[in-house]
Amino acid sequence: MLRLRGLVFAGLVAVGSITALLSPGGAAQPDPVVVIAIHGTIDEGMAHLVQRAVAAANESGARAIVLDIDTFGGLVSAATEIRDAMLSAHMPTIAYVSERAWSAGALVALSAQHIAMAPGSSIGAAEPIPTTVKTVSALRAEFESTAQRNHRDPRLAAAMVDTNADAPQYKKHGAILTLRADDAKRAGIADSIDASLSDALRDNHLQGVPTTTAEYTFGEQVARFATSPEVSGLLLTIGMLGLLIEMQTLHGIAGLVGVLSFALFFGTHVYAGFSNGLVIGLAVLGVFGILYELHVVPGHGAPGILGGIALLLAVLLAFGIPFFFVAVQTISTAIILTVAFFWVATRYWPENAFMRRLTFAAAQGPEYVTSRDLTSLRGRAGTAASFLRPAGVATIEGQRVDVLTEGDFIQAGTPIRVTRVEGARVFVEPVRS
Repeated sequence: MLRLRGLVFAGLVAVGSITALLSPGGAAQPDPVVVIAIHGTIDEGMAHLVQRAVAAANESGARAIVLDIDTFGGLVSAATEIRDAMLSAHMPTIAYVSERAWSAGALVALSAQHIAMAPGSSIGAAEPIPTTVKTVSALRAEFESTAQRNHRDPRLAAAMVDTNADAPQYKKHGAILTLRADDAKRAGIADSIDASLSDALRDNHLQGVPTTTAEYTFGEQVARFATSPEVSGLLLTIGMLGLLIEMQTLHGIAGLVGVLSFALFFGTHVYAGFSNGLVIGLAVLGVFGILYELHVVPGHGAPGILGGIALLLAVLLAFGIPFFFVAVQTISTAIILTVAFFWVATRYWPENAFMRRLTFAAAQGPEYVTSRDLTSLRGRAGTAASFLRPAGVATIEGQRVDVLTEGDFIQAGTPIRVTRVEGARVFVEPVRS
C-alpha cells in the first residue's frame, strides 16, 4: 500500500511539476516589428507562441506583426487559434510565404491583412483529413470567412478546401486549389511578390524599422515535441509497458517509469490546451485503479478494469474531440508496440536475469535438472517475498528461492511452508495460524 501511495504521489508531483515547468514567464517587450516564424508542422506549441507574441505586441504597441511562413500544414485546431490571434491584433499584420503555405498554413496566411510571396512559392492544398462532409464544410466556412475578413475572394479560399468549389481559371473541377506566387498575385490572394522578407517589409513601408523574432519558451518547445502523434505514442507505449511489467514484478520501478511517462504525456497536453481537469482526474483515477489492483487487492478485477477504462478514456480526451481519429490511431499503435515488445522480450530473452523476473520463463518442467540440491528445503518455513500467483519468490532460511503454489494466490509477506520439491520446482503453501 505504501508503494502504491508512492507511485500515485510521484505521478501527481510529476504532472504538477511538468505543468509548472512548462508555464512561460513574463514576455519581453517586443520591438516595433514582431517576426514570428511559422516553420515546420503547425501545432499547439506554435499556436501558443503566436498567441503570446500577439498579446505582447498589443500591450506594447508594436508597429506590425509579420509571419514568416514555410509549412506543409499541421493541426487545424492550432491553425484556427493562430488565425484568431492574428485577427485580434491591433496593428497591421503581414504574412510572408518564403516557400509554401499549404493546408493549415494557408489559413494562417489568409489571416494576415497583407500577403507577400517569394518567387516560386505556393499557397493552398488545404483539403482536411479525414475528408468528411462535416469537416470539409466547417473548414471551408473558416477559409471563406477569413478571406472575406481581409477583403479577398472567398470563392478562391473555398476552392483550397473543397474539390466541389469552382475556380475555373486556376484549377480543374474535382481538384484542390494550389496557387503559385504569380497566380496568387493575379487572383488577389497575394498583394506582392518579394524576393526576401526585407523586401516585403519595404513594400509595407517598414524598411529600417527594428525587428525582433518571437522565441519559443522551454515549455512551448517541450509541448511541440511531446504532443506530436509520434512522441505521444512513444510515451503511451512506455507508460503501458511500465504498468505491464509492474504486473509481473511488483517491484515498483517499472510502475514508477510508467506513471512518469503518463505524467509527461498528460502534463504536456494540459499545457498545450488539449487537456483539462476532467482528463487529469480520469487519468489519475485510472492509474490509481490499476495500481490498486496490482498492489492491494490482486485478482479482484474490478479496480483494474475500471482503472483501465478510465485511463483509456483520458488518453482519448487528451487529444481533443476534433482529433478522435488521431487519438485512436496513436493508442492503437502504442498498444501494438507494447504487445510486440513484451512478446519479443519474453520469447527471445527468457534467460536474461531481468526477463526471468518478468516471466519466470525458464520453464521448469519435471525433466528439469539443476545442479543445486533443493530437497533439503522440504518442510522448511519462510516468507513470501513477492506475490505468489502461483509463481513467485520466497525467502527460506535467508535465501531467495523461486517457488510455486498449488494454484493458490499468496500475498507478499505471508508465512509459507515448503510442501514438496520436484527437481528445481519448490512447492509451498501458506502457514495457517
